Amino acid sequence: MRATSGRSPLSLLNAYTDWLGHLIVAPGFQQHMLELATKRSLQLWAYAANCAHLGAGPAETCVTSLPQDKRFADSSWSAWPFNVIQQAFLMQQDWWEQATTMVPGVSPHNAREVSFLARQALDQFAPSNFVATNPVVLRKTLETGGKNLWDGARNFTDDLQRALSGRPPVGAEAFRVGETIACTPGSVIFRNELIELIQYSPTTHQVHPEPVLIVPAWIMKYYVLDLSPENSLVRHLVQAGHTVFMISWRNPRPEHHDLGIDDYLSLGIEAALAAIKAVVPGHLIHAVGYCLGGTLLAIAAAAFGRRKEHAFKTLTLLAAQTDFADAGELTLFIDESEVTFLEDLMWQRGRLEARQMAGAFHLLRSNDLIWSRLVRDYLLGGRTPMSDLMAWNTDGSHMPYRMHSEYLRRLFLNNDLAAGRYVVGGMPVGLSNIDVPMFVVATEWDHVAPWRSVYKIHLQADVDVTFALTTGGHNVGIINPPTNSKREYRMGTHPHTAAYVSPDHWLEAHDPVPGSWWPAWVQWLKTNSSAPVAPPTLGAPAIGLGPIEAAPGSYVFDR
Repeated sequence: MRATSGRSPLSLLNAYTDWLGHLIVAPGFQQHMLELATKRSLQLWAYAANCAHLGAGPAETCVTSLPQDKRFADSSWSAWPFNVIQQAFLMQQDWWEQATTMVPGVSPHNAREVSFLARQALDQFAPSNFVATNPVVLRKTLETGGKNLWDGARNFTDDLQRALSGRPPVGAEAFRVGETIACTPGSVIFRNELIELIQYSPTTHQVHPEPVLIVPAWIMKYYVLDLSPENSLVRHLVQAGHTVFMISWRNPRPEHHDLGIDDYLSLGIEAALAAIKAVVPGHLIHAVGYCLGGTLLAIAAAAFGRRKEHAFKTLTLLAAQTDFADAGELTLFIDESEVTFLEDLMWQRGRLEARQMAGAFHLLRSNDLIWSRLVRDYLLGGRTPMSDLMAWNTDGSHMPYRMHSEYLRRLFLNNDLAAGRYVVGGMPVGLSNIDVPMFVVATEWDHVAPWRSVYKIHLQADVDVTFALTTGGHNVGIINPPTNSKREYRMGTHPHTAAYVSPDHWLEAHDPVPGSWWPAWVQWLKTNSSAPVAPPTLGAPAIGLGPIEAAPGSYVFDR
C-alpha cells in the first residue's frame, strides 16, 4: 500500500482494461485515430518545411498550448528547430487526449483517469524538461558557461537532504508561525479535544456587534487565512471593525481515528458557537467557511434551519462545494475501489498522512508544482523566492480514519448533501433549509472546487445569494488582499425569487472589476450588520472562558 502512495492499483487496472478493451473492439475509432495521426504527421512535416524555408515568414502553428500551460511561453520557443519540437509534442498530447477520452463505451470516470495518466506520462518527456531541447536552458547554459547546471545540482542535493531529514523547503524558515505569519494578536479562549477557538483582539474603538466565525478546512492549517500581516484576511476583518473568531483544528493522531463528521460538527462548529454566544450574547453570527470548512458549515446551517435554531446572521462560503457531482479532476482519485483502498490504508495507521494528500494535489498541478520547478531549480539553477503561502502549503494536516472515510463516501461518492440524504441528528437535511443571506466566492482556475460546481448553490439554497468569481486558483484566488492586487472579480446578487441563471449566462452578464473581492465582501458584511458598539471582552472569564494562551495557540504546531 505504501509503495503506491495510497492509489488503488485495482482502480488503475480497471480504468486501463476498460479503455483498452473498448479500444480493441472499436475498429472504426482505431481507423479514425490512425487517420488523425497521419493528418498530424503531414501537418508537422508541412510546418517544419515552412519553418526551415529561409524566405518564409513565421509559420502558423498547428496546435496551441492551453491557456494555463506556460512551458512554451518564452519567445525562443518560436525559433527553429524548437518551434517544430514543441509543435510535435503538443500534437502528440492532443492525439493522446482524443485517444483516451473518446473511445466509445468507456465509462466517463475511467476515460478521465486514463487520460490523466497518459498526460502525466507525456509531461515527464516534455521537451521543456531537457537541456538539449529547451532553448531557455540552452541560452542560460551558454551565458553562464554551465554554472546554472552546477547550481541546479546543488539545489537538487539540498532539496534531497531536506526531504530525507524532514526539514522544510529552503526559505520556509523565514516564515515562523506566531512571529511572521499567524501573528494577528488574539487569544485562545476555548479548547477541547478537537479545536482551539481563537478570539482576535480589536484594533478599532468600536466593532459591529455581530461577530465573525471562520471555519477553515480540516485538511489545512487555519493560518492560510492569517498569513503575513499584509496577506491576512483575519487582520483585514479586524481592521474593518469586526470581532473575529477562528477555529484551529487539531492535527489528529492515530488515537483520534474514530472521530467522524458528526464530531467535527459537535466538537467543532457547535462548540465554537456556544463559546462565542457566551462572549457576545444576544447577537447572531456571520459564519464563514473555507473549502471543506465551508461544506461543513453549510451542513450545520442546513441543520440549524431545519430545527428552526437561529445562530447565523449570514453565511459566507469560500471555494466550498455543496454538490460533488462535478468536483473536477479530484474525482480521479475517488471511486469505490480507491476509497476502499484508502480505508484499508487508514485503518492500519489510524489516519491519512498529510504527504499523501499533498501528493495527489501535486499531481493535479504537475506542470506548475513538479515539472516547472524541475526546470527552474535544477536546469536553470534558480530559486523561486519562498512566500508565506508557499511556506503554509508545506505545513500539512492529517485526516482521521472515520472522518475521511465518511467524507469520501457520503459527500464525494454518494453526493448525499446535494441529494437531501445527508443525516444530522437522525434527520436528513437539505440546503434549502438554510435561511440566511449567502455570499459565495469561487475561483476561476480552481482544481479542487471548480467554480461551476460551486455555482450550483444557486439551485440548492432558497435565499438571496451574492456570488463572486475571482481570478486565481483555490488558494491564491481567496488570499487576495486589496493592496497591489493584480486580480479581478465579477460579482452579482441573485434574489431567491428570481429565475435560475446558468453559470455561462451569469459569466456573460457580469463584467470583471479590477482588484480584490475583499472590500466588496466587507461592505456586504457591513450592510448585514448593526451599528458599531464597544468591543466585547476577550473571552468570558466569569464562566471559565478566559484567555488560555496567546494566538496562534498550540494545536497549530501539532505534527
